[in-house]
Amino acid sequence: MKLTNNLYFYPEQGMLDANTYVIKGSPGIIFDPGNADYIAARAAQMKIDGIDPKEIGIILNTHLHIDHSSGNEAFKALSGAKIILHPVQKKNYQLVVVDGTKLLGTEPVEFKEDSLIKDNRLTAAGVEIECIPCPGHSPDCVCFYLRKEKVLICGDVIFEMNTGRVDLPGGNADELRKSIDALSQLDVELLLPGHMGGVAGAANVKRNFAYIKENIYPWL
Repeated sequence: MKLTNNLYFYPEQGMLDANTYVIKGSPGIIFDPGNADYIAARAAQMKIDGIDPKEIGIILNTHLHIDHSSGNEAFKALSGAKIILHPVQKKNYQLVVVDGTKLLGTEPVEFKEDSLIKDNRLTAAGVEIECIPCPGHSPDCVCFYLRKEKVLICGDVIFEMNTGRVDLPGGNADELRKSIDALSQLDVELLLPGHMGGVAGAANVKRNFAYIKENIYPWL
């Protein structure tokens, strides 16, 4: 589904899957390919929108929980795209991808990155992306901020009227609150989380941050 001129949204398909976002361009970018079981269906949806997976050159993850990253290698095989991690994700790979997944009683789907993000910035598809480490839900969470477009791809850090859980390995409520406080200072008109729907409109985004601070913070 098209959100803006070159930004597309593909909702989670089922168990252990996540929302996927795509920026169409050269090279195109996919954020959180999701579960490997749904890659074929996701590629078919992209083609309906006129996006050939082979046009995607970069795979990014908001974090490496299985529902967001287990499709990395499958999408790479389909498209030829490169997996690019943030250094904080590389640092926490074993904890999040391997140890954390096994604690859930599921076998990890491992992958190898092709390169790392440098200086918390990335430019591709004609878009400048700020990569903001936001620990709390997991220690490797990174939000992707498109300042010019006022878009924040926030993974499981914050949802509509809720936040990500903090009881998985490396989760930390204090860090999550600090991350959300920092994000709330950004100029955002479109908040795109890893699950459920997004929040559109600057006023609605501000109200969502305020709701979280007033109603969710006491329970973190």
